Amino acid sequence: MTQAWHPAEVERIQRRTIRTLLAAQAVGAIGITIGIATASLLARDISGSETQAGLAQTGQVLGTAVASYLLARLMDLRGRRVGQVTGLLIGTAGALLAVLAGVLDSMPLLLVGAFLLGATSAANLSARYAATDLAPEHHRARSLGMVVWATTVGAVLGPNLTGPAAALAEWVGLPPLTGPFALGSVGMLVAAGVVWVFLRPDPLLTARGLAEETPAPAAAPSAEPPAAGAVTQRSWQRALRTAVERPALGAAMVGLASAHAVMIAVMIMTPLHMEHGGAELNIVGFVISVHVLGMFAFAPLVGLAADRFGRPAVLLGGAAVLLAALALCGRAPEGHSWQLTLGLFLLGVGWSLATVAASTMIADLTPLEARTDVQGFADLAMGLTAAGAGALAGVIVGEWGYPELNLFAAVLTLGVVAAGLVGRQRHAQRR
Repeated sequence: MTQAWHPAEVERIQRRTIRTLLAAQAVGAIGITIGIATASLLARDISGSETQAGLAQTGQVLGTAVASYLLARLMDLRGRRVGQVTGLLIGTAGALLAVLAGVLDSMPLLLVGAFLLGATSAANLSARYAATDLAPEHHRARSLGMVVWATTVGAVLGPNLTGPAAALAEWVGLPPLTGPFALGSVGMLVAAGVVWVFLRPDPLLTARGLAEETPAPAAAPSAEPPAAGAVTQRSWQRALRTAVERPALGAAMVGLASAHAVMIAVMIMTPLHMEHGGAELNIVGFVISVHVLGMFAFAPLVGLAADRFGRPAVLLGGAAVLLAALALCGRAPEGHSWQLTLGLFLLGVGWSLATVAASTMIADLTPLEARTDVQGFADLAMGLTAAGAGALAGVIVGEWGYPELNLFAAVLTLGVVAAGLVGRQRHAQRR
């Protein structure tokens, strides 16, 4: 029997959901970002090859892609709460495997650990969609942006704990570069506990209950025509068909994947570019923390802008900021420089603009019956694209250099531009 929800009760559940996600994101983000500044260095030390330095981050990004899809399927069956906790626990196991890989000097074990660690990133990404399950359309981007913003606390703190975590690991007899992974595992466990205890009732299951008890409107102003066969198809087939039949939705998925690939490709190779110029680990951690600050700190403002000016306008703004960031990074000398610090910051801001806008477009245009399938498929595509870009990043830097990597990333930014233009065309046609 379906529970009847009073509007005031739904609003209360939404507020509780946002509070829970804010707390979990703040703590769990330590586990995601604390190893960013050291993963490529640990992979380089274990493998003895700079060409393979990006493989650990690539493994994590690939793990995020696969886990995004699998966790979406789990959420479809059991709700957001079970899927979130599962992802966080798998990521914890991955972080501990990375520690063991450093102790045993095993590159295969590090890659397995990095792959499993990607499940935490997948849970982190899915939280932004959980924030939109019960949000009204005119506040949807703001709700999504708030949850993205919460990552700022742990994400900025994480890279700055790199030095102390490395010192602590060395003190207890572990390889210094494994310390950040060990400390990150604690943050992920705490986040899992927060979600398990407080994400009740489940926002996705509540939204489905509301849909069952509320007759659908004849024609919502922003709705697309239902995708043929969307209800009967399952999983990736339903997601792909929905995206194909809704061009603006497909464009949003392309924009999301392109922005993430640009950010990952440049970010994972920046620590090596800095180390080549003699930058110390603490300085590397500082620059990465500035980058992460750009990614998350302004997300609520980005959400407000997307609600006020439209998702396509913010997408195009994100593309412009990404191109400015790549121009700065491409001209930055090795080591620590103001160009690299500002470039990494703008790279994060551009990612935030594109990701919040594209993710909200996906939430806007996806029917409830295909919600987890489309969202999981979008994050799968985002992760696979970024994994490919990350793998190429190591090869490009090893063979040609860091400036050429930024030129490659500029080409990828065209996907964000295309998404914004398609979205703007759709908006103009519906006016």
